Amino acid sequence: MSAFATHHMQQKRTTRLRLGCIADVADNVGDMTAGMPGWSELAAGAPPIARLGMARLNATRVAMLGTVRGDGSPRISPIEPYLVNGCLLVGALTWSGKAADLCRDPRYVLHSAVTGPDSGEGELKLHGRAARASPVLRREAAGGWWSGQPSEKAVVFVLGIDQALFVEWDTEHGLMTVHRWSPQGGYSHSARSYP
Repeated sequence: MSAFATHHMQQKRTTRLRLGCIADVADNVGDMTAGMPGWSELAAGAPPIARLGMARLNATRVAMLGTVRGDGSPRISPIEPYLVNGCLLVGALTWSGKAADLCRDPRYVLHSAVTGPDSGEGELKLHGRAARASPVLRREAAGGWWSGQPSEKAVVFVLGIDQALFVEWDTEHGLMTVHRWSPQGGYSHSARSYP
């Protein structure tokens, strides 16, 4: 075996061990997300949450992603979500803590960015499980920061959605409206005065 081939095999093995994820990823997104509701299901089941949530994500282009560390404690990291073909994608450097977290335990929580305490900005909150994105889906996210990076340096995840909430704040009238959706419970909303 040539020195190049040996180095390449060692590099691949190191990447697999570091990620702790399934090394061989199918080209079919359906294989990766089978049975996992995503953004397209959210949009079909709760159009107000999808519309308001995407507006918030597009307004700041950054959200906060919560993951579970190996010792069970929480980790929070800024991420740049991208919507591609009805799938919400996030990327991470392969050596990062959040990548290791999601490869070990796919549970996550996402919260849209809020820029001020009394801004009246709505809040998108997603809870679910992440799965490795297929190479095809990864390539179709041409605007993603990872598009110029090889898969050995950046891993891309599809966010499955088990529960979605959007909180609207009407600061002028002191009214809070909470929109909720889950695949099992469907869509609902309620309003109440605050504080």
